[in-house]
Amino acid sequence: MRAFWNSLDRRWRRSDVAMPPLRWQACLFITINAVILSMLLFDAPIGASEPHGLVKQLGELLTGFGDSAWLIYSSILLFFQGRAGYKLLKTARSRAQALYVSWIGAYLFTTVVLSGLLANLLKRAIGRARPDQFHDHGMFSFAPFSGHSAFESFPSGHSTTVGAFFAAFALLFPRYRVAFIACAIWFGMTRVMVGAHYPSDVIAGLAFGGWFSLLTAIVYARCGLLFKLAPDGWPLAKRLFRTV
Repeated sequence: MRAFWNSLDRRWRRSDVAMPPLRWQACLFITINAVILSMLLFDAPIGASEPHGLVKQLGELLTGFGDSAWLIYSSILLFFQGRAGYKLLKTARSRAQALYVSWIGAYLFTTVVLSGLLANLLKRAIGRARPDQFHDHGMFSFAPFSGHSAFESFPSGHSTTVGAFFAAFALLFPRYRVAFIACAIWFGMTRVMVGAHYPSDVIAGLAFGGWFSLLTAIVYARCGLLFKLAPDGWPLAKRLFRTV
């Protein structure tokens, strides 16, 4: 294990590319304003009403995608399958492909697990009441560290996972980023459809997960793993072979 971390440290130190100008201040400003506007315009009507039957059924059908458990297990499986292929395959090409797949699994695991842990810590610390508590507490009721799931609404953990997952795939396969963004919005908003979260919770979760994936990709790129840094410091997915 020590050799592994020493290898990552050497990789990090070899990179002399500057960190990218992410313009995080502008993006944070936009996100905060989107969350506030959502709270003022959409959260109260959502909390005061019940989701339409068909809308709720659609949400219940799709919302399970944001459950991090299957994503975590899948990424672990992808990582170990790739590592096994790297050990067992004979040709240099197939071994490189297997190694590439294993690092995709490691990247997905890192971004989904860590972003999910931070989001869950945040929503427990903030303690916002969920929509089903609207009539009793309103939409601006907060009970930090209450230990009750009814006060763990902001940000949405499912939406954080969805945002992290689809942002990761948008970085790995930028040709399809528009489709991935659309999927993130749809799967994130299923939490509103089922009455589990306000729209502002979902917006905050999607933004948090997306930014976490981007920052994780930058760390991987600085270590020379899976991504490379463009001249402006932006992470670009490596393409070892056309078939990968």
